[in-house]
Amino acid sequence: MAALVVVFSPLPRLRGLLQRCWGRLERGLLPGFSGGQSPPWGPALAVQAPAFLPEPVSDTRESNEAPSLLDSILWMAAPKKRRTIEVNRCRRRNPNKLIKVKRNIDVCPECGNLKQKHVLCGYCYAKVKAETRLIRMEIHKKEGGPFNAPTVETVVLYDGEKPTEKDEGKRIIERARKRPSWFVQN
Repeated sequence: MAALVVVFSPLPRLRGLLQRCWGRLERGLLPGFSGGQSPPWGPALAVQAPAFLPEPVSDTRESNEAPSLLDSILWMAAPKKRRTIEVNRCRRRNPNKLIKVKRNIDVCPECGNLKQKHVLCGYCYAKVKAETRLIRMEIHKKEGGPFNAPTVETVVLYDGEKPTEKDEGKRIIERARKRPSWFVQN
């Protein structure tokens, strides 16, 4: 609990002023200590600040000025002058930032479309993907779903192909078309 010591002044006017101030303090700011009810709380402003504010660099000479709020702000770098359009264009059109010309383009030996070297041709990949989807549909028709599939190797036979001795015991899927040139037979 806080206690306030009141010193009686020899001057009656000053004494009355101190008593009035003490009364206002009791009524307004310290209602809980004096037994009265507290006033309704109003909206408050909370400001989050950094835990560490940099101290301004002190000069060797002493100054009697109190440090201002601007001294404790961490200032960020800002440009002194506006960049001209010529400088901006030179920076943006720098040869290092332009799109490089690709030198590793080659012709696909299967389909004749352009592709990057050491990369699968996109057109051939689309054909392989479509053929694989059709093979999976044949497997689904034959076995009734992925959960009924046996855990054996699958052999795909096209028109005019016969199973060999090493294909015995394997799952055989027959396709009613000619084997594509890119789908090699093992």
